[in-house]
Amino acid sequence: MKITVDFDLCASNAVCMSIVPEVFEVRDDGFLYVLDDQPGAEFAERVRDAVASCPTGAISIEE
Repeated sequence: MKITVDFDLCASNAVCMSIVPEVFEVRDDGFLYVLDDQPGAEFAERVRDAVASCPTGAISIEE
């Protein structure tokens, strides 16, 4: 699984971070950071939830 974020669409609202804080982080500077763009299988279900929950559709994954 490889995570891609379209930062032009990302609103840094931290929905993804609330679902998978091991993978996504919104820092004090107000920007989203992907901590691990190829997370292990143990994160797959939550990453898919984060993709589905992103209000701007900025996150995508390649399996």
